[in-house]
Amino acid sequence: MLPVDLLMQEHRTIERMITLINNETARINETRKVNPNFIDATIDFIRTYADRCHHGKEEGILFRELSKKQPSEEHALMIKELITEHVYARKTTRDLENATKSVIEGNSEAVKDVWKYLNDLAEFYPKHIEKEDKKFFMPSMEYFTPQEQETMLQDFWNFDRKLIHQKYSKTIDEMEKTDLNKS
Repeated sequence: MLPVDLLMQEHRTIERMITLINNETARINETRKVNPNFIDATIDFIRTYADRCHHGKEEGILFRELSKKQPSEEHALMIKELITEHVYARKTTRDLENATKSVIEGNSEAVKDVWKYLNDLAEFYPKHIEKEDKKFFMPSMEYFTPQEQETMLQDFWNFDRKLIHQKYSKTIDEMEKTDLNKS
């Protein structure tokens, strides 16, 4: 297995979520109502799985290792584009979270913003995934020896193993801060 095979498997999971987001945007369009539970789950999925887990491996391992190989100008430019796209997804997710809070607080006008940000994410990810799957991932592997690819794959697995512990340690830290502020 190549390291990028794991990343492409993760893309299939993200695509499944995009299908659900498209279904939800259709529901919002029909009902003009937001399901906060769906939005919370979506935000958690995007932040934890798509961004922290998936983009984390890309930026923290693949792109880092590629930068040591002095990639072609085309590939170096693509890395910058992909990072910019990751930043866009993070910002759009924050905007979605803020719009959802506004709806929960009673601002019915913010429903259209929730719809917009969900739709933006649903339009963004398929194009982003296609760029990585069809134009970047396989050519990027040509820079690495089979041993380097195996080491990178192991780095990916190690990254994933630590992720759940980091996520919930952070959750507890935030809950403790809130609890201390109540005292």
